[in-house]
Amino acid sequence: MSDSSHPPLAPKHLGQSSDLPAAPEAAVLDYVPNPRAGELYLVRFAAPEFTSLCPVTGQPDFAHLVIDYAPGETIVESKSLKLFLGSFRNHAGFHEDCTVGIGRRLFDEMQPQWLRIGGYWYPRGGIPIDVFWQSGAPPADLWLPDQGVAPYRGRG
Repeated sequence: MSDSSHPPLAPKHLGQSSDLPAAPEAAVLDYVPNPRAGELYLVRFAAPEFTSLCPVTGQPDFAHLVIDYAPGETIVESKSLKLFLGSFRNHAGFHEDCTVGIGRRLFDEMQPQWLRIGGYWYPRGGIPIDVFWQSGAPPADLWLPDQGVAPYRGRG
């Protein structure tokens, strides 16, 4: 991980051939200067095909992740985020650990004004599990749209 007080500003992955990291801990997230520093706005990333492994059975788990944040001085570079999220493909972790861990790492390293993550997990054992985390109350004037993921309704 990078030093959270000084995020790297020269992207490692952008414009380069990059292999998928073997584990989330090995992933390097790149941050670049916010082109609209000082302005309040929302950035959204949606990862509708996120996968990890059940830590008990080793079976794949699937989720639709939605990450919203109000940038501070930096923004996360999207290719490095894609590689970080892809590194969970062979990672064994409970839904709660994966979702909160992703949000916490982004918040700690990028230091945005505010961040939230919604993990909309597909059923395991017949029960869908949705996990939500946010860094605190959103800024007062931030436009905060619904995350747009419908509750799980099965085949109906």
